[in-house]
Amino acid sequence: MKSVLAFSLLLLSSSALAAIVGKDVQYKAGDTVMQGYLAYDDAAKGKRAGVLVVPEWWGVTDYGRKRARMLAREGYVALVVDMYGNGRTADNPKDAGALAGSVNGNPPLAYARFDAARKFLDAQPGVKKGDTAALGYCFGGGVVLNMARAGMPLKAVASYHGVLASDVSPKPGEIKAKIRVFHGEADPIVPPEQVEAFKTEMANAKADYMLVAYPGVKHTFTNREADSYAAQFGMPLKYDAEADRDSWTRTLEFLKATLN
Repeated sequence: MKSVLAFSLLLLSSSALAAIVGKDVQYKAGDTVMQGYLAYDDAAKGKRAGVLVVPEWWGVTDYGRKRARMLAREGYVALVVDMYGNGRTADNPKDAGALAGSVNGNPPLAYARFDAARKFLDAQPGVKKGDTAALGYCFGGGVVLNMARAGMPLKAVASYHGVLASDVSPKPGEIKAKIRVFHGEADPIVPPEQVEAFKTEMANAKADYMLVAYPGVKHTFTNREADSYAAQFGMPLKYDAEADRDSWTRTLEFLKATLN
């Protein structure tokens, strides 16, 4: 009897895991083919909120896919956004910096590519149109904050160890999204003066935002590969399990409070 029950539980567990679908997808931004990654629970009923995931400057890699699947398990439909086009990725800081720079240096291009992903996600049969959030990591954190600054119709935006500086000064009422920023206080890439300037910017824009700072935590604190990147490339990166857990818990609470 016990063995039958155990086998039944195993089948139920396997079915639950098998319900999460993750697949590579293509969509277009102008004439450029974008290659993202879509994750959802195919056993879920009805339409659900959509979440865009803008990955680190490496492009659409396994880390972004992992976050999308985590969101799918929470009942969202998640799309990892290709900001570079044609699914381009980088495996070293020089190439990653060049790719990120090509997007950061061209705000209209960045807006168009992000918006193409938003519209593609909105068009998915399981997605509740307009009920959309965006999460961004490192480079992606800067991207989603810039989309919020530009008035992109998003309900929620969260940045993790993202660059906070911007050449844009949004006016009161221009930022539609509610914002959460998760920042490591020991991150040399985002120094204290940049953090203070961001707070001033958000206050002047009368944005609905919260900045959560983790003492002693460095850049890329949500990515378990951070330590190997640091050793390989000599970058000031460090994974922090506690900050990773806390920021994710707060994110799920944030999404639950802002999405229908």
